[in-house]
Amino acid sequence: MNAAAPAARAPFIARRALPYWIRDFAVVRPAVITFAAVTLVSVACALASHLQLAQARQDERQAHDMRDAARRRFLYAESEKQEIRSYQPLFVELQRRHFVGAENRLDWVDAIRQIQERRRLLPLTYEIDPQQPYKLEGRLATGDYQLRGSRMTVHMDLVHEMDLFQFLVDLRQHGVFTVQQCSMRRTAGTGAASAAAAPAGNLSSDCTLHWLTLTPGVRRAAGAAR
Repeated sequence: MNAAAPAARAPFIARRALPYWIRDFAVVRPAVITFAAVTLVSVACALASHLQLAQARQDERQAHDMRDAARRRFLYAESEKQEIRSYQPLFVELQRRHFVGAENRLDWVDAIRQIQERRRLLPLTYEIDPQQPYKLEGRLATGDYQLRGSRMTVHMDLVHEMDLFQFLVDLRQHGVFTVQQCSMRRTAGTGAASAAAAPAGNLSSDCTLHWLTLTPGVRRAAGAAR
């Protein structure tokens, strides 16, 4: 009888022990989860604070820009008020002299008649052309107004050359004009009978004037109409 063969032994497999931080993770798991949650919340809060700070700085810059713009508008308004106070008397005076606004030819005609009667000038003749835009050699800032001129030619018989100068001086009280040219010449003497009847003119003059007015432009007139 054969003896039974010895039973084969199962191979021995050595198991390595797990690291303690894995083996004991279950113990610290709540703390790790809490730490991760707190970290995420902290990062979110920090990011939100950064965004809020950036928005606050942007709002502050916008507020400063609005304040500076308001200050500039205020200073500009104050400057305009000061200019109005400074130039209003001159503007009113120019309006009184019919330089600003629509031209008043009837006033010119009446002024010439009054000057002739007061100065006892000899009869004179004149002609006023239609009003046209007046061009200057240099640039003139007129804003919403347009400079226009009406040419007037005047023929005068003079007893003395001062009659012409006094006529022009008096005429300037009724408007603004520029003298383009003036010519004066001596005329032939009159007879004794004519001299006894009325004062005779020894001189005659021909002058060309330009009556100037500042009239509202198209945009200003349209705005006033609305």
